[in-house]
Amino acid sequence: MKLQLLFHEYLNIKFNRGLPSVQTCGFEYGVLEDERAALFFVDRNDQAFVEWAYDLQPGDPQYAASPDWKPVLADTFKQLDVYDEQILYYLLFTINSTTSIVRSSPYNAMNDLMKNYCFFQLSQLNGVSRLSDEQKLQLRDFFLFFYLYAHPVNEETLYAFSFHGQDLVHTKTGIHIEPYFSAYHDYYIEHFDKHRDQLTIAPHEIAACKNLTIELLRSIEGKSTKLVLPPEEGFEAALRLINDVDEMLHMYSENKSTVFDIMRDTLAGTRSIPYRDHCFSILLQNYVNYVLYFEFDEIHHLVDYFRGTPAWCKTILNKIFADTIFLQKIMRQNRIDIADYGSVIEFFDEEARRIYL
Repeated sequence: MKLQLLFHEYLNIKFNRGLPSVQTCGFEYGVLEDERAALFFVDRNDQAFVEWAYDLQPGDPQYAASPDWKPVLADTFKQLDVYDEQILYYLLFTINSTTSIVRSSPYNAMNDLMKNYCFFQLSQLNGVSRLSDEQKLQLRDFFLFFYLYAHPVNEETLYAFSFHGQDLVHTKTGIHIEPYFSAYHDYYIEHFDKHRDQLTIAPHEIAACKNLTIELLRSIEGKSTKLVLPPEEGFEAALRLINDVDEMLHMYSENKSTVFDIMRDTLAGTRSIPYRDHCFSILLQNYVNYVLYFEFDEIHHLVDYFRGTPAWCKTILNKIFADTIFLQKIMRQNRIDIADYGSVIEFFDEEARRIYL
């Protein structure tokens, strides 16, 4: 499967772009009645990809005084206990649900943006040559944290995983996720008859789910070709910076105003439509995570540039600070007190003030 093609179809459906729908190696999107959309097997609108393992969820050992069962893969992964198995199941569901489209509301908009933004950045990060290895490690951990946090997962799952090089690993056991997920799917293919009552798809469909899950995982690990946002007329300059972080960092180091010019032109462009709004949000969050993450005082240059157009300055700053909580965590990590940045605070709207003041 070509994940890029699936990613473009996801954006097409999510932002109502109106492009012809495509099938991707046995899967296609189906739009549900409540404005959600999910990935289904072609010609099977009764079975969504994300749901195939619902009935395989292991029992919750937290509610058993003394869990008396073994993990399904205990013979393959000797270090695995029932608590680890449940956390790994949650990770599988979290990764698979990256393909799902939720109904947007004021209550989930931030998490939806953060999870999908982090998935996109994790696919790109390994190829960013203008960052040092140490900087990429910092951002990889940061993006993984928010990818899980924004799903959202429980606290045990949130802190259960780390990167060893480019491999995602269950930290406690040292189990590498790709071979675990591969063995998990293979187990249910090989023991299909034993678990027939819990499975609503055939062995060849489990194999298709395995291939897609591994592709999603490898994108998170930065082992696949990076994902890119598809073109949009009038947004060429912004998309060039979004799809090529090296280009953005080079341009910023040469002349900050050139990057700010593109932000200005994007904001001042044609009427608002969902995909363009999304692209603008991604551009601003890239400024947060690739510039302000490492040098927060760069915010002064942004404010100085836009101060002459107060309405635009307010729009940009409030999107930067309140569309996500990336900056909130960055400031806490670096013990930055927003009270020291009066020129920024003066443009805060009510939501930003609620979060930061």
